[in-house]
Amino acid sequence: MVVERKMQPSPPPEHRRVIRFVTFLALSLLAFSCWALVNSRINNAILIADADKTPLLAGGDDDRDRHSTGGDHPASIPVAVPSSSDLMAGAVRMGGPVVRETPLAEGGGEEEGSEGSCDAESAQLRVYLYDLPPEFHFGMLGWDGKEGEAAWPDVRDPGAVPHYPGGLNLQHSVAYWLTLDILSSTLPHSPDGGGGGTSRPCVAVRVTNASLADVFFVPFFASLSYNRHSKLRGRDMVSRNRILQAELVRYLMRQEEWRRWGGKDHLVVPHHPNSMMQARRKLSAAMYVLSDFGRYPPDVANLKKDVIAPYMHVVRSLGDDESPAFEQRPVLAYFQGAIHRKDGGKVRQKLYQLLKDEKDVHFTYGSVRQNGIRRATKGMASSKFCLNIAGDTPSSNRLFDAIVSHCVPVIISDEIELPFEDVLDYSEFCVFVRASDAVRQGSLLRILRGVTRDQWTTMWRRLKEVAHHFEYQYPSKPDDAVQMIWGAVARKMHSLKLQLHKTGRYQRTHSDS
Repeated sequence: MVVERKMQPSPPPEHRRVIRFVTFLALSLLAFSCWALVNSRINNAILIADADKTPLLAGGDDDRDRHSTGGDHPASIPVAVPSSSDLMAGAVRMGGPVVRETPLAEGGGEEEGSEGSCDAESAQLRVYLYDLPPEFHFGMLGWDGKEGEAAWPDVRDPGAVPHYPGGLNLQHSVAYWLTLDILSSTLPHSPDGGGGGTSRPCVAVRVTNASLADVFFVPFFASLSYNRHSKLRGRDMVSRNRILQAELVRYLMRQEEWRRWGGKDHLVVPHHPNSMMQARRKLSAAMYVLSDFGRYPPDVANLKKDVIAPYMHVVRSLGDDESPAFEQRPVLAYFQGAIHRKDGGKVRQKLYQLLKDEKDVHFTYGSVRQNGIRRATKGMASSKFCLNIAGDTPSSNRLFDAIVSHCVPVIISDEIELPFEDVLDYSEFCVFVRASDAVRQGSLLRILRGVTRDQWTTMWRRLKEVAHHFEYQYPSKPDDAVQMIWGAVARKMHSLKLQLHKTGRYQRTHSDS
């Protein structure tokens, strides 16, 4: 006997769509919950130490005394503390806000105003330097701070200071030069650099009394940390770069100086576009020293509060007497670099197609490999114009390579922000072309060939006058990149202090009442 089974009727189409939507929504919520749980555990592993484990970061002033015994380091010197767990390997312990005079400033600091050195009265900017452990700065360069238990390297001998790694690392070495400069600010000063002194100008000076400071400098080599410590190693679940950022955030947030104005009078240097990705929003009240704003939302970084600093050029600087003139530069336009870039860099691909077959144009792929820097040095010095085209971000060190090569920069980057533009008129030594105009057939070449010999020579002469503003060096020299950055910070501080003082008009009155 055959028994007929009654088939259940299928739900109508609109019901099936509802069922699929509900199923998709449930799966999405489940996936998001899993992601949030994993991310929360990772962040907690960085920021919160379990009671059974060595804490990542020493606490406030009370904790400093608790950890002051044992070991080779006195309590006032922050030291690296290895962690026993794989997750927290390489974590750093940081003490409270210990104030220490640099041992180099023998015979009196800035308060004494010793003759022949910078002092707080003569400088434009008074800078308080946080004494972070070496892991945040020179420790990345091999200096461990153990020799003589010094808080900082001995900067009296420029040849003995830790060297920054070469190659493209140098592009974003701004924090290194600023730190060296402020460490040397209280050394004896001599105009010619002789007699054991330095020829450093007196724009910014270090003060060890926080109440005297205009700005609080955070000496974290964020760009070098990104370059060296971003990758996971071994069984690590979190990169050392991310751990350092988390430690820095925790340290600053508990400082009285940070809490006073919410960090607005602090200076942080995440010059590499990818540096401090995890900490940048948490510390966004501070003044940043950046290469551009390409990877920052406007509420985190903007021209109102932050400073744009030049890349350190990687080609050799030309002296005035060795700079070829118009006739000695046979190449009309020069570009050597990565051609296939995302975002704004798509302009490079279009220009390559337009210019690759032009006889007096050098437009080719290039990198630092196989003598790339040496070839770029020669190529720029042989060219009238050097193309600076937006890449993954609006800026690149190519602009500053061109400036020190006295090759008139052609800036094709609509969103670029330029260093020190409040005091330098770039139109005197650069050609600006909108991206939409540059990619029109024949437009760019028409513009460049329309520049006369006399016009080009005027820009070339101006280039030779301003090139020293883009040189990083130690000891620093008047109006070089280091001093120009300090000057830009000082100018920002004028408007910032106005805002802070207006905000605090009734603060003292209310606290006394």
